This record gives sequence, C-alpha cells and structure tokens, in this order.
Amino acid sequence: MIGISKLYCGTVEASDSLRYKTGAHKRPIVVWNCTPACNLACSHCYAATAGEQKVMDTGQALSVIDDLAEFGVPVLLFSGGEPFARPDVRTLAAHAKERGLRVTFSTNGTLVDDGCADWIRDLGVAYVGISIDGTEAIHDAFRRQPGAYRRSLDAIRRLRDRGVKVGLRVTMTRDNVRSIPSIFSLMRAERVPRICLYHLVYTGRGREIAATDLDHAEARAALDMIVDETKACFDAGFPVEVLTVDNACDGIALYMRMKAENHPNADNALKLLTLNGGNSSGHGIACISWDGTVYPDQFWRNHPVGNVLDRPFSGIWGDPPPGSLLAKLRRKKEFVKGRCRTCRWLDICGGNFRARGEAATGDVWGEDPTCYLTDAEIGVIS
Repeated sequence: MIGISKLYCGTVEASDSLRYKTGAHKRPIVVWNCTPACNLACSHCYAATAGEQKVMDTGQALSVIDDLAEFGVPVLLFSGGEPFARPDVRTLAAHAKERGLRVTFSTNGTLVDDGCADWIRDLGVAYVGISIDGTEAIHDAFRRQPGAYRRSLDAIRRLRDRGVKVGLRVTMTRDNVRSIPSIFSLMRAERVPRICLYHLVYTGRGREIAATDLDHAEARAALDMIVDETKACFDAGFPVEVLTVDNACDGIALYMRMKAENHPNADNALKLLTLNGGNSSGHGIACISWDGTVYPDQFWRNHPVGNVLDRPFSGIWGDPPPGSLLAKLRRKKEFVKGRCRTCRWLDICGGNFRARGEAATGDVWGEDPTCYLTDAEIGVIS
C-alpha cells in the first residue's frame, strides 16, 4: 500500500506502525477469506469459485484464531466471498477481539443492516472497508446487481452514524477511472475518512477483464488525479487517508513528482517508502482461505504454501523450508528478472506484484507489466 496522504500531506495515520516498521521481521497482516459464499458476482473478484467448496467449521476456525493471536498477528481482516454471508462470522470476530487481534472487515456492504451495524459498533471493530466502484450505474454494472450501490451506500451511512471507522475500496479500470473525482466528492459529502484505490490484478474473474486494465499513461494519470484530489480534500479542511494498492511504482512516481515540485516532504517520503519496502507478499501480508489453505497474499491463489488444518499458521509462516516460495519471497532481490533486476528502486518497490508478473509472463519472477516508470527513471541497465 502506498500512503498518498501520509507521504504527500505528512499526516499521522493509524497503520503507520505497521506500514513503516523497522527492526526484526514483522508479523503479517492476515486476510482471511472466511467463506466463498457471496450474494454478488463482481466482475473483478479474485476469489470467485465454482461448485461446492470445503469450509473450515467453527471449531477449526477458532483454533486458527488462537494460533494467530499467539503468533502475534497484528490485524485479522475478514473477507470472502462476502464475510457476512458466513453464519458464524460474529462468533469468530468476537473471539478474535477477545484474543487481542485488531479486527477489520472487507465487505460489499449489502448485508450490513441496522442490526449488523450495531453489532460492529458494539464489538469495537477497528475498520470496515466497503467497495464503491464509481457512480451508481458503473458500480451496479461492476457488481452485476441493480441496487447494489444504494445498499452499499446505506451501509456506509449506518456505520458512519454509529462512529465506526469506515472507508471506500475501489478497483481501478478504464471503465471507472474517470469516476475518481466523483468518488472523492462522495467521500467529502458523506464524511468518509479513508479510501483505498486498487490496481487490477489478473486473478479470478480479474483475468476476464484484464483488457480493461489501465495502460501506463492512464495509470500515471490516475495517480496524479488521486494526489490532486487528496490535496483538494486537505485544502477544504477535510483530511482523509488515501492509499493506492498493488502497484508499488506509485510510490516512486509520487516521490519524483514531489521532488519536481520542491515539496518539503519529499525527502521524508523517500525514507518512508524505503522503510515500507513495497510489495510485501509472503512476509508483511498473508492469506488464509476458507478451507485452511495459506497463500503468500490474497490474490496469488495458485501458490499454496501450506494448510492450517495440517500445520499451524505460525509454523507455516514462521519457519518456511529453505528454497520454498515463502523463503524466496523474503529475498526477492536475488530472483526478480527483467527490468526489475537492475532497477535502482528495487529496495523501495520490492519487485512489484508477483501474482500479476506471473500472470503476464508465466514466470513467478517475471516483470510486472504495470510498472509505468521509464527506463531512464529506473536507471535500467540493458
């Protein structure tokens, strides 16, 4: 994640200690796709499945939570499918909270009625991210269900009115990138304090719409638009937390923009980007699926690294075999290929997104095609 508001506007944000942590190897944020069930069929869903799926039962899931807590995982993000489609999700979230985990949700919002919103507030859920993919018509087309936008917006308002921190989640494609100013306007109008804008990843249904991904010029223009909208919010007296996700070259492009502007925060931004280290698949982020399978991140679902029903997560993550994918991901500089190999920003980018690099090249260590920096900007040696 690239903290646009943090780097450009110098804000202090809730996840700073996780995103810019120094010292020993940090424990990962865990995305738990706790159910394959979903009431929508979104066009870009990375976790879309077909047919019957094995799902951990309540007892197994509670044991997993105990292990995550003992291992020192800082955040447990309940996702899906749609997490609120899982019948025992409240039991699981309450147990996680009792065990000291920071509980968050990623949801489409359509199942968050008044009772659910009350429960979220009463439990003390740290954050709820709700997907909004543009204007009402664009969102409903993305979600493949008329009325989805209205129901999601109702959920945002319910949570906001109860004092729950809520934010927007946007996946950017050519179909909705022009809606970014409208989405920021919605944030200001509804007093939503946070937004994460995701670059498309070519997994799940995302493979089917890869042709709608932003090209290099469009992606760079989108970043500039996001920075401009962020600044406009701050100038209007509404400081917001703004992040882009799944394209680490955004941070480098932002830094170069700041240098060109003689921005007073430029040097500090570079220090923070270096601390962050870019893509954190396999070390700073982890995924557990509904059947217990562990992945290096939630998008890279063709590379299981273990199963919590066979071995605790703490063992899988904390002691990967030498030469395994997890072990190599923690030494990516030795393995990435192409332009990444000699890029002067490798320590900051981390080789960008491996799932997308593999999807494009067939090679786990191949170039991520969405890097829009020029050869001159990265100092590539041909």
